[in-house]
Amino acid sequence: MNKLFAMATFVRIVDKGSLTAAADGLDTSVPSVVRTLAALERELGVRLLNRTTRRLHLTDEGAQYLERCRAILSIVQETEAALTSGRTELQGKLTITASVLFGRRYIAPILNDFLQRHPNVTADLLFVDRIVNLVEEGMDVAVRIGHLRDSSLVAVSVGKVRRVVCASPEYLQRRGTPRTPEDVRLHSCVRHTGLAPRSDWHFRVGRRTVTIPMAAAISCNDIDSSLEACVSGLGLGMFLSYQTAPYRNAKKLRYVLEEFETEPIPVHVVYPQAKLITSKVRAFVDECMSKLRQVPFD
Repeated sequence: MNKLFAMATFVRIVDKGSLTAAADGLDTSVPSVVRTLAALERELGVRLLNRTTRRLHLTDEGAQYLERCRAILSIVQETEAALTSGRTELQGKLTITASVLFGRRYIAPILNDFLQRHPNVTADLLFVDRIVNLVEEGMDVAVRIGHLRDSSLVAVSVGKVRRVVCASPEYLQRRGTPRTPEDVRLHSCVRHTGLAPRSDWHFRVGRRTVTIPMAAAISCNDIDSSLEACVSGLGLGMFLSYQTAPYRNAKKLRYVLEEFETEPIPVHVVYPQAKLITSKVRAFVDECMSKLRQVPFD
């Protein structure tokens, strides 16, 4: 069998989500796609996809194989492009994901500069406030805020962010500045549900973590609206420090209760663990490392 063609077919099936869509994309028939997948699974001795009448599901072995297939096919594509063009510049498509505000504020400018210097590279950006499965969704690079649970990822630390409590100067002048976590009970609060899904906040007092219920004047899942409510003086807000940094620098928000903050949260640039990493991915990861490590996230 043509192993590279079989690998490309398998990747196309996963990306398109169905055998029919994969066949259309490959300009072939559904039976041909089915035969290619079956031959590949037979040669590997494992099932790559569980197929039902409605959906295709990657098996654990399929997810691992998909990751390697993407890397191998990308290497082949880059090598062929370099040979046929006679150039050694970076080429091909990058796929990158990050949370919405972090991506907009930090990743998009890095990528824009990167693309200016490497005109043969294109990019797809996915900014969403959820954890993206890099393998299943075909992502090359992600920036993640928080402790990592996926051991199949290579993670490069680029900094830390804090959970900060803040308020506008006008609000603090009107209602007073809280001195201890218990004082939060006496204040109106802005609850960003992306950070506080429950109506309470966590603080560190000595070696203990304490949970303080708060009275939300407004609850919102949108970070920009939540920040605007806090800047407008509706109450205390708890956010990640990179979210509030521009407002603090502009003196629109002041941090309070800093001595009671919980442990800082790590920020990592991550990519799927594989022996083969394309030159464009390596170059972009290196650029993110260099530039993000210079950013004061608080």
